[in-house]
Amino acid sequence: MKLSEVRDILKATVVVGDDKLVMEISDAAASDLMSDLLSNYQEGSLLLTGVTNIQVINTSLIAGITAIIFVRGKEPNSEVIALAEEHGIPILKSSYNMYSSCGMLFSNGLKNIR
Repeated sequence: MKLSEVRDILKATVVVGDDKLVMEISDAAASDLMSDLLSNYQEGSLLLTGVTNIQVINTSLIAGITAIIFVRGKEPNSEVIALAEEHGIPILKSSYNMYSSCGMLFSNGLKNIR
């Protein structure tokens, strides 16, 4: 599934990375605990989270996360946006909560990380 399809399904807005909407997303993880993400991740995955601090970018870099969706209408600060842009990680935001977001993506064929 293309990131643009994820955007459309979640009625998300692009915060940074408009040029990355053509990237393929094969699976996703959802977590607000970055330590959980590090113990069970798959490189190239989409991350859904409500955590908007700088650690979400740092953890994503270590885990090889391809793109981030901030759920529950969370807004990242300028430092988070700048670091994501620097490393080419697109950030989108959606007003849906995490549970609904995961359900919508799963019902449209996006798989859970292995």
